Order: sequence, then structure tokens, then C-alpha cells
Amino acid sequence: MRARREVCIKILLVATGLLLIPLSLAGCATAEKQPIVFGDCSWDSVQVHDRIAGFIVEHGYGYEVEIIPAETAALWTGMRQGDVDVNMESWTENILDIYTAAIESGDCVDLGPNYPDSGQGWLVPTYIIEGDAERGIEAVAPDLKTIDDMPEYWELFKDPEQPDKGRFHNSIPGWKCTELNSLKLQAYGLDEYYNDFICGSDAALSGSMFAAYEKGEPWFGYYWEPTWVLGLMDMTYVEEPPFDQAEWDNETYGCAFPPTQVNIIVNSGLLERAPDVVEFLESYETTAALNNKILAYMQETEADTMAAALYFLEEFESVWTKWVSADVANKVKAALP
Repeated sequence: MRARREVCIKILLVATGLLLIPLSLAGCATAEKQPIVFGDCSWDSVQVHDRIAGFIVEHGYGYEVEIIPAETAALWTGMRQGDVDVNMESWTENILDIYTAAIESGDCVDLGPNYPDSGQGWLVPTYIIEGDAERGIEAVAPDLKTIDDMPEYWELFKDPEQPDKGRFHNSIPGWKCTELNSLKLQAYGLDEYYNDFICGSDAALSGSMFAAYEKGEPWFGYYWEPTWVLGLMDMTYVEEPPFDQAEWDNETYGCAFPPTQVNIIVNSGLLERAPDVVEFLESYETTAALNNKILAYMQETEADTMAAALYFLEEFESVWTKWVSADVANKVKAALP
């Protein structure tokens, strides 16, 4: 694992009244270039992207970079006021009112997807469908494909506590997706065949999947990506009817979850102040599968988010060099420790 680089700690008071601590990735900015400020939320994937983009902006384009911890509400306030320049992961559907206000006011600009294929849905281990010769696992449900097949296989996923039904592993109490999963079970008529088992925490949910996977046993439940869990385990989505807005509007939910936008947003002032950085961020795009790999690397090696960013820059050069000119790419590669 690469040695962690020293960072300078500065204090920045944003207009929200929150005291935020920026982590500077650079030394001193040149006189003509103002620092580029990234808003750093609490989940790993956005923190890794902040550090990937920050490393490229610092070493490839010559800007000082500051990474400021802030949760969603404070981040968007800072973005609109110009205290924060870049949000590398805007989960738009989760904050639609805030997002719409920021874009329509002209305070912020949407540069497009970071990864356009983030997903959530109902999964089973791939080996129950295809088998796994290397592990000596035979396919026990070779014809399982769609949600309509699940009543036939309920005994395969038998609930150990209520064995007259199968078990569907639902997500966390209080999460909106948990409520939706319960309604979807009813919409598909699967509540007749499966118990709606609501896990107490993400650790319990992912742990149940991981434990079954390690033993080569069946598992059926909800999860999402990008996550380290789906980076380490080969899981298959059970096919549902395509998302239908009418189903959602009518609150019947007999279809797949709506597509999720995970976009890169900038303060509009950055377009004039740092057009080269904006052009780079417009080209920046990854995939859910790639993010799964990065998060799995963190899980397996206990790497922090800066180490994960360096891992990406070293191991996936063919991806990120497409976002920048050859000159910028050479500068970034020369700066890698």
C-alpha cells in the first residue's frame, strides 16, 4: 500500500455557520489560480472520487485542492454560495427539491453522470443459477430468471425461523427502500411465499449475504451498488418488470426501482474561473462495477480513501487517461508516489 501523503489542515467557516475542516492536497496555490474546493460527504465512494479528481486537478492542472467534510444540506448550501466548488456524487433522486432549486437558480451546473449505472434491486448468488465448478457448487435453480419464478423456489430460501415460507432479506428500518421493498413483495404476490425479514442494520444485511455466500448457500434479498459487498461477491439481479412511473405514482410498485442519477455538480462560478477543470470533470465517468472493485479493495486491504484513489490511478490508467490530455496525464503519472 502506498504511503499516505501528508496533508495540511486549514479551517474554513462556510456561510451556513458550520465549521468545516478542509484537507489540502496541495502545497501553495499559484497567485493566479484560486483553490478548487471539493465537498466530502460521509460515504466511501464519494470520498474516493474527491481524492481521485483532486489529485488530477492538483498535479495535472496546477490548482491547490481543498477537501471539505460536509453532509448533504450543508454541502448544497456551500455549493450555492460558492464556498464549495465540486460535488462528485449528487444522488439526484434523493434530493430532487434541493437539486432543482440549485440548478434552476443558476447557482450550480450539472456536468453529467459520474457513473450512470448505479443500481438497487433484488439479488441471488449467481452460483445457484449457474453453479460454481471451482467451489464444487451445483446449480440448484438453473431456470430462475425473473420475479415470476420466485414462488417456485421459495423452499430453496426457506426461513429458518418460519420454515413454512422463504425468507426475503429486506433493508434497514426507517429507510424508504425498506418500505418500498415490502410493498413490492405484496405487489408481486410474493408475501404469500416469503417472509419479509427486515434486517436491523446494514452490517446485518450485508453480513447475512456474505455468510451465505461463504458457505455456498442460497440467499434472496435487497442490496444496492456501488458497494464493497457486490465487489467481492458474484450476485445476480432477479429480473423485474421495467420501471413504470405510473406504478410509482399509483403507489402500487409492481416494477423495478427507478433509475438513479449520480452526477457531478459544480458551482457555476467554476465555469469561468477554471474552465480547464470543468472540461476535465465533464469527461470524468466511471461505472458501478468499477466502483464496486475500488470499494472491495478498501474492504480487503483496509485501505483509506486516499490509498484507494492512488490504487485507482495506478491500476486503471486506461480509464482516467481518457479524461485528460496527454500532457496532463504525464504530469499526474509523474506525481504518483
